[in-house]
Amino acid sequence: MPFEAIKPPARVRLSDSIVLQIERLMMQGTLKPGDPLPPEREFAEHLAVSRPSLREALLKLEARGLVHVRRGGGYSVADVTAPTLTDPLVHLLQQHPPASFDILELRHGLEEMAAYLAAQRATDADRTNLKERYAALVQADKSKGESMANAETDLEFHLAVADASHNVALMHVMRGLFNLLRTSTYRFRELIFAVRDGSDRLLHEQHRAIYDAVMKGAPETAREAAHLHLSFLEATLRAADRKRSSPERSAGKIKRRA
Repeated sequence: MPFEAIKPPARVRLSDSIVLQIERLMMQGTLKPGDPLPPEREFAEHLAVSRPSLREALLKLEARGLVHVRRGGGYSVADVTAPTLTDPLVHLLQQHPPASFDILELRHGLEEMAAYLAAQRATDADRTNLKERYAALVQADKSKGESMANAETDLEFHLAVADASHNVALMHVMRGLFNLLRTSTYRFRELIFAVRDGSDRLLHEQHRAIYDAVMKGAPETAREAAHLHLSFLEATLRAADRKRSSPERSAGKIKRRA
C-alpha cells in the first residue's frame, strides 16, 4: 500500500492530514481513477488513526468529488480527469475538416510533452501499464481491419503515456478530449489502413519508437518520436484532402464548361 502513518503538524486536524496524503497520492498518479480504498478498519490501522478521523477525512474527500462510495460499501478514487468536452462541441468540430488540423496542432503540444515527461517520470507500475497497452495496440494493428474499438486501443496507448507523465493537468486535458480524439484517431487509422502502401507498417514503427523511448527513459528521443508520429498523421490527412479535392475541382470545371 502507498499509504503512510499520519503524523500531523501541530494545530492541524488529523482528518485534514489524511485528506492531504490522499490528495498527494492522486496528484502523483499513485492513486488512479477507480482504485478502491482499503476497508475502513484496515485503512485506519495502516494510517495509525482512529476510524472517526478517517471517516471525517473520507467525507471531506467525497464532498470535494475526489472519492465516491462504491456499491456494497467502501470508497474508490473518483475520475477527476473524465471527459469534459460536450457532445455538441465534438460534433461541431468533427463536421468541419479544417478542425482536424487544429486538433493535430493541439496533439503536437500535448503528446510531445507527455512523451518527454513520461520518459523522465514513469514508475514501474506505469511501465507495466504501458507494456499492456502497447501489446493490445500491436494486436489491433495486426488485425488490418479498422473499427472504433481499434481506434480506442490506439488512443488508450497514448493516454497511458500521458498518465506516465504524472502531470495531472496534462492528463486531465487529454482525457477531457477523449471523445474528440477517439473519432479523429478512427479517421486517421481508416485512411492509413485503406491505402495499404506500407503506411500501416510505419504507424506500427512510430508507436514502437514512442514505447521504446519511454521504457528506456530517453526524454528527447521520446519527444522526437511523438513529433514524427503526429507529423506522419498530418501528412496522411493532407494527402487525403488533396485526393478528395481533385475530383471536386474537376467536377467544377466540367460544370462550368457545360
